Amino acid sequence: MGIRLIVGLGNPGKEYERTRHNAGFWLVERLASSSGLALRKDVKFKALVGRLGAGAAGSSTFLLLPQTFMNVSGQPVQMLAGFFKIKPDEILVVHDELDFEPGTVKLKQGGGIAGHNGLRDISQRLGTHEYWRLRLGVGKPPAGTEGADYVLQKPSAEDRAAIDAAIEKALSVLPLCFSGDLQGAMLKLHTEEKKPEPKKEPEKPGLLKSLFGRK
Repeated sequence: MGIRLIVGLGNPGKEYERTRHNAGFWLVERLASSSGLALRKDVKFKALVGRLGAGAAGSSTFLLLPQTFMNVSGQPVQMLAGFFKIKPDEILVVHDELDFEPGTVKLKQGGGIAGHNGLRDISQRLGTHEYWRLRLGVGKPPAGTEGADYVLQKPSAEDRAAIDAAIEKALSVLPLCFSGDLQGAMLKLHTEEKKPEPKKEPEKPGLLKSLFGRK
């Protein structure tokens, strides 16, 4: 079984929408937009919710943007996953990652939460760390700046462009995630594309050889 629920982490409200902490929102919003899908407010799940695929719940993928603020992100995740019987290993959480530079994106299952309040709440409410994470690098805070303050600031135009490029790269592997080939998605995402080597100019014959010809 592939991914049946994609959760974008962020904070609701205009004042937060362009901050680093909302990188997860950016990806899910881009996915919904490119799929022609409108995310609608669902009071029951306290989130913006959309559904990719017109089949039964078991053959479609839900998109979820919690509207509860970051530190209680797990509540909508727990409610929707419980209602539709979605297992932790069928959940993909997209979030900002301080340990990676802007432009870096990595996929993994389980592991620690590295002080991320959204992940902490999700892990507590699901009772496990074994859901999948798509980690979008936003860069380390400069010396003297707290991580909590740094993620609530807007990235520079250059950093935002790098994050957007990483989002595009991540979107390209999502079909593999939906089909259940998470290992293939990881391989594709984590393999750097090799730049073609410049063509070597054919060696010109030496001056003596060109003057006197062949022996």
